[in-house]
Amino acid sequence: MYQQILPLIPAGASPINEIASVFREEKKWTYFIFGHPVYKHNAGDTRSFYLVAAQIIEAGFCHQGEILKTFGVPKRTLENWQGKYKKGGAASFFLPPKRRKGGTILTSDVLANVQRSFDEGSSYADAAIEFGIKESTLRKAVQDGRLKRSKRNSGLTKSERTVRDAAAAEGMGTACTRTDERFFAALGLLSGASTEFTASLSVPRGGVFFALPALLANGLLEGANELLGAVRGYYTQFHILLLLGFMALCRIKTVEQLSGKAAGELGILLGLDRSPEAHCLRRKMDELAGRNNAEIWEAHLSKYWMEQNPDACGYLYVDGHVSVYHGEQTKLPRRYVSRERLCLRGISNYWVNDAIGCPFFAVEKQIDDGLLATLREDIVPRLLRDVPGQPSNEELANDRQLCRFVIVFDREGYSPEFFKEMWEKHRIGCLTYHKHQGTDWPESWFEEREVVLVHGEVVKMRLAEMGSCVGSGKHSCWMREIRKLTESGHQTSIIGTVFKPSPVALAPQMFARWCQENFFAYMKQHFMIDVLTEYGAEPFHGTEKVVNPAWRNLERQRGSLATKLRYRRAKFAELSLNATEQNVNQHLKWENSKAELLDEIQQYEKELENIKAEKRKIPQHVTWNQLPEKDRFKRLTTSRKRLADTVKMIAYRAETAMANLLQSPTVSNAEARSILRSLFNNEADVIPGKDGGTLRIIVHGAPNPAANRAIFSLIEKLNQTQTDYPGTNLRMVFESAVSPPMAEKT
Repeated sequence: MYQQILPLIPAGASPINEIASVFREEKKWTYFIFGHPVYKHNAGDTRSFYLVAAQIIEAGFCHQGEILKTFGVPKRTLENWQGKYKKGGAASFFLPPKRRKGGTILTSDVLANVQRSFDEGSSYADAAIEFGIKESTLRKAVQDGRLKRSKRNSGLTKSERTVRDAAAAEGMGTACTRTDERFFAALGLLSGASTEFTASLSVPRGGVFFALPALLANGLLEGANELLGAVRGYYTQFHILLLLGFMALCRIKTVEQLSGKAAGELGILLGLDRSPEAHCLRRKMDELAGRNNAEIWEAHLSKYWMEQNPDACGYLYVDGHVSVYHGEQTKLPRRYVSRERLCLRGISNYWVNDAIGCPFFAVEKQIDDGLLATLREDIVPRLLRDVPGQPSNEELANDRQLCRFVIVFDREGYSPEFFKEMWEKHRIGCLTYHKHQGTDWPESWFEEREVVLVHGEVVKMRLAEMGSCVGSGKHSCWMREIRKLTESGHQTSIIGTVFKPSPVALAPQMFARWCQENFFAYMKQHFMIDVLTEYGAEPFHGTEKVVNPAWRNLERQRGSLATKLRYRRAKFAELSLNATEQNVNQHLKWENSKAELLDEIQQYEKELENIKAEKRKIPQHVTWNQLPEKDRFKRLTTSRKRLADTVKMIAYRAETAMANLLQSPTVSNAEARSILRSLFNNEADVIPGKDGGTLRIIVHGAPNPAANRAIFSLIEKLNQTQTDYPGTNLRMVFESAVSPPMAEKT
């Protein structure tokens, strides 16, 4: 038998458990054990509190969790004091702090010189370079109190800049403070403003500076001078491209949205007094993108990206995306939009991506002949020309299973004839889902295998493989078929002319097609790839093939008649099969119904034959010039959009590269992108170095400690790139306003 212990808690005390309690007065705290006062200390004496807590835990009067619940103290701190008590007893709580030995690097003279440098506004990086000392040594000295560093950098505050920019409105315009350069540029005496920075604090979206090394590494300026049009006036080609890249990363999704942003603050990002107005930016984009320059630049960049990463060109993913058009400039042909499940007017873009979703290029089709036609006419010739590392003709002849590269697409491209053509003519492998997979395979054929997905995840799949002859007649083709058995018993069939890799290596390449779907969803939401950036239409060249409107009208009539005929035949068969006694008793009515249906069936059959005969006389396709005037539609002008979409591709690739740097076992790709979106829109201090050789970007703290830790790791990697701000000799130095030790402690 156990006797229950009654709680012995004095009136007014806070219970820790049934036997321990604490009475907290304004000046004294008293601890009771079994109702007797045992310990007492001053209310603000933290060391005595942790000593008492460690003693009563060690004595077994309570548990650690009860102390944490009652007093709300940090668990790590309580554990540290418990360890101190176990190791050194009560006396260890009141020992004087150990004095740091005098450093051999930071002598008194060096400390005085470094302190003087800090007082003049130098950063850790500047002082480290000036005195040849590690930044970590200087930061440790500041923490120990041997050095003092002002938390505030010298520079114009946001309020001060606002007053300055507003005062400039009385002259040339808001934030137009560099009047001399603007005046000379207007007279044609200056070809572009110089890039200059002044110390500025709390610059909105200053964190987007952190993306500049990635933008440059992914080709923001690659070939731009040679391939894009010349830009005259105050703003240079670099200023326009950089502004478009920063807009994409900061989610300023259209040129019109610039009207709601402070032009002077955006100008700081460009090293100018202000960013261009929306109408000025549109004009500059037209100058850059005119004469198909944007399309030529995009083709150059796609080849550049392939050469930079040839391993990513082994499997190329092709899929279409329709940008729906709701305007009134012209009536584009309708096409099926899968996400809307409707036939709508729009522009088809066929994208080519790698296995992780990074884009290479897109082919625009305002007159869309379908995926297979676009592959034959536009994509395959370009890939044969641009994909690096293709095997030679001799290597292809020696290895009958070797292919140049593999094209992966969805069921829209399923065609044994196309597969056979690509293999026999170009030795290009094709991979897709089987459109008519037939009967299921026996489950005994499937073997569980470990499969490594494109992002490195290891999963188990039940796979089986067999050769299959697909198609009929002269278009039949021997292919390789791999099936995956799901837990529900469904069999997913993958088919293609890719014979080299094992099923374990080939299956995840097909399933990686979802990376392209995710790319479309992300670009549509965050980069607005569907938005049109210009208004205008122009005639087609005239040789483009389009569906004959007369043929389409006859096809519509044929479909309507076929539906009516099918319904009446079914009704007639129902009357014939369900001739019950009741029908016989009403024989006359039954006969009349059948007779009427038979007359309608014969009439519709005759009309259907006439429609088919007329269709055979009319060509299905005609050239655009042959269209009647009332049926002619125009081509939307999209050169400005092509330029914007190319910069958005660069921005997406840059963000992807940075997200890969942030990824870890505790930070997923989606979380990394979220951290980056917050970083790009965060405020930062922009401080030119006193020696004129550095540009310090000090980003403000992230919303949470985990994001701060991720940004610190990113800062370390970005500083290793030693990137100069384009057009200057300023080496960019990235910092955080939150010191690393503080972030780690938090």
